[in-house]
Amino acid sequence: MDEKPFETLNVIPLVDVMLVLLTMVLTTANFIATGRIPVSLPQATQAKVEKQKDKTIEIAADGRIFFDGQAAMKDELAGRLAGLPPETAFLISADRAVALQSFVDVADILKKANFTKVAVQTKAGGK
Repeated sequence: MDEKPFETLNVIPLVDVMLVLLTMVLTTANFIATGRIPVSLPQATQAKVEKQKDKTIEIAADGRIFFDGQAAMKDELAGRLAGLPPETAFLISADRAVALQSFVDVADILKKANFTKVAVQTKAGGK
């Protein structure tokens, strides 16, 4: 048998694969860097926004908890949350001097009750 030695390497398929990979990386690089895909939303003449009132949970500097303006203990808070639908939105306002454990306790109560729409209120500040 007459076998010829391997003399050349066809690199064209390798270059094609590398170009496809480069295109994919460059396409997704913007999404990864910004964390979101930029979308230009269409405009309507009448935009009706249905805004339901968020339930508020406030934690004072001394650790006291207020649910919708009324004082509540941690155990009592879990009982009050039991009757609310799971899609209820919550806004947590905690004093900056409050112990982190108090905030984590409230977040844990909300998590155990299967509430997923939870926001933490902050104040825009600049020094």
